Amino acid sequence: MGAGRFAPSPSGDMHIGNLRTALLAWAWARRSGRKFVLRVEDIDRVREGAAQRQIEDLQALGVDWDGEVLFQTTRHAAHEEAIARLKERGLLFECYCSRRDIKEASSAPHVRPGSYPGTCRNLTDEERAEARERLAKVGRAPALRLNPMVDEWSVEDELFGTVTEPIDCVVLQRGDGTLAYNLAVVVDDDFQGVDQIVRADDLLSSAPAQAYIAHALGYEQPRYAHVPLVINEEGARLAKRDGAVTLRELTGLGMSVADVVEQISGSLGFEARSAEEFLRVFDPALMTREPWVFVPPEA
Repeated sequence: MGAGRFAPSPSGDMHIGNLRTALLAWAWARRSGRKFVLRVEDIDRVREGAAQRQIEDLQALGVDWDGEVLFQTTRHAAHEEAIARLKERGLLFECYCSRRDIKEASSAPHVRPGSYPGTCRNLTDEERAEARERLAKVGRAPALRLNPMVDEWSVEDELFGTVTEPIDCVVLQRGDGTLAYNLAVVVDDDFQGVDQIVRADDLLSSAPAQAYIAHALGYEQPRYAHVPLVINEEGARLAKRDGAVTLRELTGLGMSVADVVEQISGSLGFEARSAEEFLRVFDPALMTREPWVFVPPEA
């Protein structure tokens, strides 16, 4: 039996868009007979107390999970082992570029917008030694980037069908030694038995690269469901600066948790006032696929 998952970053309280994705990921897993696991992705930005508040919000919403919450920082040894395996297979290369170097090189007409320009990918041994020495003089170390053996990769998505994207040379370990999200998420999904990933559709383009990394590490490739975003009245992705958007803010203005669930379920084309009710009525085939424009209530 596989598993679905929700994996928030504890950078602050979750807004209603995050809660909507969590409810969908939970219902999708439960309806398909999978386990559901929770992971706190705390290897990067962490705000004190945020992880506990996120867990409490999910519990208040009625979302439950199997087993203990996994904190990503406890998995450092596994992430390092994955880096070693990729390095052994020639699937990593050292990158000596600064952000400014990449920005300037990326403006060239032959470089795909937003992608790494390939500056350090095919350097000679002598050029690499010189670059390492140059970085060492300013107290820096090279980053490690993916060296893909293919130009593109495909994934299967429940809502978008077959999605094929070019594979970029994404950073997998930063120069300060921090393991990057694109590596850690793949390693930890395999560890938790995750074979179904439900998340917001702004992450769709990153799925093929992550699936390729899973393939390179010998893992099973998961299936995806990239669900519609929650946006503000200007059409931008909803953020905490948009007003009362967190569960605590909304209940502080007089909404009940049932009211919040009702709004979330209504935005997806269903009627429910609890997670349990939502699970009973949820059907991916009938789900609204348009972004939800959320207008926060006034104080």
